[in-house]
Amino acid sequence: MPSSPYKQSTAPVIQLVKWPRGLRVFHKDIAQAPKGLEIGEQVEVLDRSGNSCGFGVWHPSSMIAVRILRIDAPFDDDWLRERARKALDRRKAANINLEEPCRLIHAESDDLPALIVDRYDDTLCAEVFSESAIHLWDTVSPILHEELGTQHQILRFDEKSARAENAKPLEQRSNSCPKLIKVSENGVRFEVDLQDGHKTGFFCDQRLNRLKLRKEVEQTVARKGSCSVLDICTYTGGFALAAAVGGATKVQGVDLDEKAIAVAKRNANLNQAKQVRFTHSDAFPWLRQAFENGSRFDIVVVDPPKFIPNRSKWDEGIAKYHDLNKVAAPLLNEGGLMLTCSCSGLLPMSDFQEKIRQATKRLGRPLRIEAATGAGPDHPVRLDFPEGSYLKALWLRA
Repeated sequence: MPSSPYKQSTAPVIQLVKWPRGLRVFHKDIAQAPKGLEIGEQVEVLDRSGNSCGFGVWHPSSMIAVRILRIDAPFDDDWLRERARKALDRRKAANINLEEPCRLIHAESDDLPALIVDRYDDTLCAEVFSESAIHLWDTVSPILHEELGTQHQILRFDEKSARAENAKPLEQRSNSCPKLIKVSENGVRFEVDLQDGHKTGFFCDQRLNRLKLRKEVEQTVARKGSCSVLDICTYTGGFALAAAVGGATKVQGVDLDEKAIAVAKRNANLNQAKQVRFTHSDAFPWLRQAFENGSRFDIVVVDPPKFIPNRSKWDEGIAKYHDLNKVAAPLLNEGGLMLTCSCSGLLPMSDFQEKIRQATKRLGRPLRIEAATGAGPDHPVRLDFPEGSYLKALWLRA
């Protein structure tokens, strides 16, 4: 294990112009900082009156200068290891099956900023969004393996995150770490691509929503004797296959990612879901053509990628949410259910709901909100870090 960057002496002090809004301190809000601080070095953050705001890790070239870990006292590696144990205890207390795909570490919400860790079978898949979080992973990963009995690990610091800090991207794999792995989620089998998959390879944040959709399908089949489902931006078929296992009689998945569609088709074979069809296509022209052809569905799922990755993309991203839902909603049968999602952390639920209202106002029939959900309890949210509540899902009945 590499040596710790956290000095035993008093932490250097960062003076702010104002109290930070949450757990992130931006360079523009710093009034004074010592020179020569190293990446990942522990610092204490003070407001302009000299009151301590907490202790965090420093980064000289990131837009986020300090990511606060602990409020009341300095931290060390033992404290970090205890955070990892607490994160597992938190999930066990929430009755989360840690043997199935789930999130083990949810960054700031588990007191380990810029680090997420997901579990797939005997492999831990970690992603860091700052170079300062690499030591956090090096410190807590042995604890996670010890507690869970996992054997393999992957660490990624992708090109986009690295570019934001003028750093080099990184990928580290343990010896014999698999490239493909098969997992089971609530009885649905999936192949997870640990080589070319997005993020950590699978989106376990939708686990409970996929289960809810499956139950909705079961209820529709019990009521009507059949159920047709459209899954737009299906990726590797998560919602489509949950619907198929729930008894849907017709399932159509659409995605622009050709590699993801190939995995989705293999996932359909894993579940013997012969009623599922996956199509490689841009969602917009496919939806328009499907409407012209008279295609209609009992359930329509719209789960696009992050359309608003940063504030500079707000206008472009919000327009995409509007346009995609505008062309998807008309394919919904009378009495049908529409599940529309956003994983853009910058987009509040209230703004998302308003954008969906605008997109569907000319539909000619009202949509009523049956539920508003997000990620499961394996994605906890700290009150002082609302950014952790990035996933939004609206369940709308026509």
